[in-house]
Amino acid sequence: MTNVVPLKTPPALAVKDLTTGLKIRGIWHQAVRGVSFEVMPRETVALVGESGCGKSLTAMSIMGLLPAKVGKVLSGSVTVDGREVVGLPEREFEGLRGNLVSMIFQEPMTSLNPVLPVGFQIAETLRRHRGLDGAAARAEVLRLMNRVQIPASARRIDDYPHQFSGGMRQRVMIAMAVACRPKVLLADEPTTALDVTIQAQVLNLIAELQAEDGMAVLFITHNLGVVASIASRVVVMYGGDVVETAPVDDFFQRPSHPYSAALLKSVPRADRRPDSLEPIPGQVPTLFQMPDGCRFQSRCAHVMEVCTRRPPLLPGGGRPDHQMRCWLGRPEGGL
Repeated sequence: MTNVVPLKTPPALAVKDLTTGLKIRGIWHQAVRGVSFEVMPRETVALVGESGCGKSLTAMSIMGLLPAKVGKVLSGSVTVDGREVVGLPEREFEGLRGNLVSMIFQEPMTSLNPVLPVGFQIAETLRRHRGLDGAAARAEVLRLMNRVQIPASARRIDDYPHQFSGGMRQRVMIAMAVACRPKVLLADEPTTALDVTIQAQVLNLIAELQAEDGMAVLFITHNLGVVASIASRVVVMYGGDVVETAPVDDFFQRPSHPYSAALLKSVPRADRRPDSLEPIPGQVPTLFQMPDGCRFQSRCAHVMEVCTRRPPLLPGGGRPDHQMRCWLGRPEGGL
C-alpha cells in the first residue's frame, strides 16, 4: 500500500522578507526590514510592539495602502490566499482589497466618513465587490448590522457616525470589513479607544465572525493582556524588525529577546505591586537614528560588541517554533 502524505494547509497570509521604505527629506529609509511571518486559516496571530515599531506600516504594506510619493515596498513578498499582491497594479488591488483581504482601522471616528450614513458606507463594499444595489444591498446591510450586534439596525441604518458611540462605530467598521467574507482580516488596534467592557465585546465579536467564516486574523496591538486571550502565536516587532516569534504560551512563560522580556516587565499586573513595574529606558529611535545592527542595542542591558551586526533569527524559548533575533541565542562560541 502506498503511504499518502497529507498536504500541508497553505497559509492564508504569508509575508516573506518584506522591506518597506519611507521617503524623508528626499532619502529612502527602511522603516520595515525583512519581516516574515505566516497566518493560517482560522488562526489569530498577534503583531505586538511599542508605537513606532512598524506594526501599522506592515499592515498598510500588506493592504497596498502606502502613499505613493513617500512609501513603497522595496522588496519581499506578500501572498494572500496564495496570490502575490506586491507589485499588483492599483486597479487589480482594488478588486482584492475589502474582498479577499480586509482591514479594521485604528480609529473609527476618523475612518468613517462623517457626512454619509453608516448604511451607505457599509453598502459601498457590497456594491463594489458583489454587485448589490438598491433593496438587495440594503437588506444585506441590515443583515450585517444585526450580525455585528448593532441594536435597532432597521432604525439606525440611516444614522450618521456621530450618532453612534465608540463601540457602535467600531462594530460598523467590523461590518464593513467582513461584508465580503475575506480570507484575511487585519485588525489594527481595534479596541484602543474603547473601555474594557466594550473591548471584550468587540474581541468576542471578532472571534465569533472568525469561527463562522474561517478567516485568518492578524491582530495588531500593544496590549499584551489582549494577546494572551485571543492569539495562538505572537510576532514581536521593534524598530521595523521582527525580534521574536513564538507560540503564545511559550512567549509568556519564556520570553527570550531582551525587548520582549522588558515589555512583559512593564505591564501592570494584579499580583504585583505598582512600584515593581520596570519601564524600558529611552524610546524607539527615529529612522534618522536607527542603528545598522540590532535596533534595540541603545536600550538593551545585554548589549555586546557583536550587536553592531544585525543578528539572524536564532532559537529561543523552549520550543522549535520559538525564535528570536538576538545574539544571546547563538550557540556557545558561535557568531
